[in-house]
Amino acid sequence: MKWRLVIFLFFVSFLAAIIIVRLFYIQVVNRKFYQAQALGQQAGFKEVTGKRGEVFSQNSSESKGNFGSGPIKSLAVSYDKRLVWAAPKEIDDRNHFANVLSRVIGEPEKNIMAKLKESDSYVVLKKDFPAKDISKLGKLDLAGLHLESIPARSYPQGELAAHEIGFLGGDGIGQYGVEGYYDDVLKGVKGIKEKGRGLEIIGGPDDISYLDGSDLHLTIDYNIQSEAESLLKEAKKNIGIDSGQIIVLKPDSGRILAMANFPFFNPNEYVKENNFEIFQNSAVQKIFEPGSVFKPFAMAIALNEGIVSPETKFNDTGSVKIGPNTVYNFDRKVYGQQDMSGILEKSVNTGAVFLSQLIGRQKFLYYLNKIGFNEKTGVDLQGEVYSKNEVLKNGPDFGFATASFGQGIEMTPLQLARAFSAFANDGKIAKPYLVDKIVHRGEERQIKPLVSDPVISSKTVSEVSVMLVNVVERGFGKSAKVPGYYLAGKTGTAQVPLKDGKGYYPNKTVQSFVGFGPALKPQFLILVKLDNPRVAASALSAAPIFKNLAQYIINYWQIPPDY
Repeated sequence: MKWRLVIFLFFVSFLAAIIIVRLFYIQVVNRKFYQAQALGQQAGFKEVTGKRGEVFSQNSSESKGNFGSGPIKSLAVSYDKRLVWAAPKEIDDRNHFANVLSRVIGEPEKNIMAKLKESDSYVVLKKDFPAKDISKLGKLDLAGLHLESIPARSYPQGELAAHEIGFLGGDGIGQYGVEGYYDDVLKGVKGIKEKGRGLEIIGGPDDISYLDGSDLHLTIDYNIQSEAESLLKEAKKNIGIDSGQIIVLKPDSGRILAMANFPFFNPNEYVKENNFEIFQNSAVQKIFEPGSVFKPFAMAIALNEGIVSPETKFNDTGSVKIGPNTVYNFDRKVYGQQDMSGILEKSVNTGAVFLSQLIGRQKFLYYLNKIGFNEKTGVDLQGEVYSKNEVLKNGPDFGFATASFGQGIEMTPLQLARAFSAFANDGKIAKPYLVDKIVHRGEERQIKPLVSDPVISSKTVSEVSVMLVNVVERGFGKSAKVPGYYLAGKTGTAQVPLKDGKGYYPNKTVQSFVGFGPALKPQFLILVKLDNPRVAASALSAAPIFKNLAQYIINYWQIPPDY
């Protein structure tokens, strides 16, 4: 009997030794492997995407438009929309499931039951579940119940600057404006996140901020933008415009302080729009024939080339023949003898033709390229268009003649505003831009202005600026005058070409005014373009709007008077 006990104890000791060795191997030698395996039974991994960057605007009351200095407003923000859904095939008792869940999500029990019959794999029960009630949902411990966090986008200012911001499409891709142009900068990057078993918010509270996209701070001053949009609304009400645009630039840097487009849309409700054309930013995505606001460029070319001086005389007879065709002044008026300033003050069409004949076609085309009328501005907005004005190169003499007063030549409103800034910036042209700085995880990248070499001389700038001041002081632009300040500008009333390009609509006009101030030390440039207002000329439509906005900016920036 004793030898049997010895053998039994031996085997017990041997087995104990094996167990001890095995435990040592599992808990010490291979601890990390089995720890990971256990964790894998408790947790999983999911691909996640960082939050989309946000868009901001800042007022410039203290800096006078040079950079943001006042309160900041959010223009586009990201948030998580919580979606409650169920997998019916995972539910044991649907009646119990619907009864218990209805009390928490606020949906009638019969509605939940009806939805559970729609599909075996996936049914949405609540699209925007309140964050404060998530804990209640977790306590239910219902098999087949799921909660998912879905990225969403909101535009707190509604219609304000909607064409410049754009919107986030249902596919998660930015559309139009900076949402489209900077989509790669704004969108978050993909990564992997650990998630626990059971009910949880997929894509929820764990910190994945390192995956977030960058924020954009715009050059837009929301107060000036708001005022510009209000003026367009009033223009619709008072003079029945079909559409319109207002652009405000800092002429020395190209900062876009406002870019208003009417009609407006609300990016929060873009899916309700049936006419997709409303999403287009007409300031950069539609070309037009500018009319007489183009005359200062014909004058600048002639002065810059030394072909005329401000004292050069011109005798207007009211018309001029170009081959078989005849050019007339507006309302067929006759102005008699004029100096060069008089051509702009009274907007004499025949005077602009006189200048074009002295300049010649090749020199005229050379300056169109130099000033930038045949190329994009390069603004940081999606979908910018432009015209190469090919018809002017080899077209008829009559077309070349009418181009001198802005008919038969095409451009976007922003191209015109950019070119006009040469008169307010000593002949230099700044590239327009909309994003002031890009911020990512506290690091800022400031956008630096890009300014060209002079396209016309300082002497030419001075001479043309004096003429543009005369337009406002004693010419057709009197309705743009702000008492106490010298402002420079030009009116324009253009015919609208037919869609087939053969002729013009008899009763449609584009009325505009472009100007800057104060003329002696320009701080802002304003373009007002109105499509088909119910008045005869821009002196009655665009010029008064320019005056109101100029007065607003002068008061807002507290610019001291000239006299």
